[in-house]
Amino acid sequence: MKFWNSSAKPPAELRYYQPMTDSFTSESPEVAVLVPCFNEASAIASVINGFREARDGITVYVYDNDSTDDTAAIARASGAVVRTELARGKGNVVRRMFADIEADIYVLVDGDDTYDPASMNSMIDALTDNHLDMVTGKRIEQHQDAYRFGHRSGNRLLASLTRLLFGRQSIDLLSGYRVMSRRFVKSFPAVSSGFEIETELTIHALSLNLPIAEVATAYRERPADSSSKLNTYRDGVRILSTILLFTKEERPILFFTVLSVLLALLSLALGVPVTIEYFETGLVPRFPTAVLAASVMMLAFSSFVTGMILDSVARGRHENKRLAYLGLPWLRDRRHRGPSNP
Repeated sequence: MKFWNSSAKPPAELRYYQPMTDSFTSESPEVAVLVPCFNEASAIASVINGFREARDGITVYVYDNDSTDDTAAIARASGAVVRTELARGKGNVVRRMFADIEADIYVLVDGDDTYDPASMNSMIDALTDNHLDMVTGKRIEQHQDAYRFGHRSGNRLLASLTRLLFGRQSIDLLSGYRVMSRRFVKSFPAVSSGFEIETELTIHALSLNLPIAEVATAYRERPADSSSKLNTYRDGVRILSTILLFTKEERPILFFTVLSVLLALLSLALGVPVTIEYFETGLVPRFPTAVLAASVMMLAFSSFVTGMILDSVARGRHENKRLAYLGLPWLRDRRHRGPSNP
């Protein structure tokens, strides 16, 4: 994965795709800015105004996640299209947004006014110039309080784990600022319900080996009267669980081989002392331990065989997801454009 500074043109070596066809260059692509919100009354107006000033002709959609403050009313007064998702959780909101909204390019951003709206144009340029499916905003802190230590260290740990498991670099795994093609959005399964949705977006792109990149963007602290909804430890555990779950789903041979090795080592640790004692005395005084060691070794072999079987299943699922992805146009062709959003 590559990234470049948002103030500069993407380097020439990243332009490895043909330019967009004439059906897109003759008319600007339709850009939808998606803002999931929960109790962001103090920040939402600034977010909406910032993105509308950064680029003409965009539509800002605010999905209120059953807020208890005036987020929806303020967003509507600021000119956004406001809708409601009652099922709490960012993942639930993103899934609803991706299903409801029709556009060519989708900009997903948090409603807490921590991301720079001006970076959107550089991210869109990176997407269109290089025919990418997702561009992630790599957060560059503008203030020491913008990025809490626990969040920063946790992000690095999870990004390193993702790189180890999926073999490609992901610098800012948990960034909430992303620009995506229609093809990516409409083929994304979106099974997460909470903040782990960012992890799912990244792993989905990595597992299908989709063309993605990163653009550096300013990341500032929240407004004084706004509070983070992210719990460092609780949501960190959920994100880690999501990574392990998708490892099992996308790379079962790796997951179950590691499990098999661990079980085999446990079996050896239990069984070797019993075996040595048998050769020395001809007796097995710790018979239950011997039975346990043999049983654990059988589980180790079963785990390895399970991984081999599920690897074939995962390959079929991977091919089906790839075909679903390829069955959609990168952007909507205006000669066959569907109805506009209500």
